[in-house]
Amino acid sequence: MKTFLKIIGGIILLFIIYAIIAMLVFGENYHYEKSVVLNAPKEKVWQQISTMKAFNEWNPWMKLDKNMTITYSGNPGEVGDRYCWDSKNDDAGAGCQEIKELVVNEKQKTEMLFKRPFEGQAISDIVLTSEGNSTKVTWSMDTKQETWMKIMHPMMDYQMGKSYEDGLDNLKKLVE
Repeated sequence: MKTFLKIIGGIILLFIIYAIIAMLVFGENYHYEKSVVLNAPKEKVWQQISTMKAFNEWNPWMKLDKNMTITYSGNPGEVGDRYCWDSKNDDAGAGCQEIKELVVNEKQKTEMLFKRPFEGQAISDIVLTSEGNSTKVTWSMDTKQETWMKIMHPMMDYQMGKSYEDGLDNLKKLVE
């Protein structure tokens, strides 16, 4: 029994040490980005990122709940183009994403407001760069992390990596 209690105590101590280190090492600003080079011109890729409806054709989070409610508003392809989603599935949750900046054939910036399963806000950029006849797409997200979320930083990187890779693979299939 003593050995078992020592093991449990050691695990708890390691977790506490990790939590303290994570809170000190990871800042409150969280940034994630992923890039891919697509065999398509910027103009063709732009068609898939310039409106919220087009974005949702390859948005990996749309697959989380085929029955989620999606509501679009604003003028497609303009600042203010917006969609809101609501899902009974907590993995998808509820929130809105709105275009805040567009630079034709170069950049789309959006703001995401999450309502459920947690409240939060994030900024996302999709930047297009010509590489010969191809286009480099860099997709990024920036948000602030609550102190307790810093512990989750490595898991967030892993989940974001999977989601962004799925989304960019979906985009690749649409434009190539």
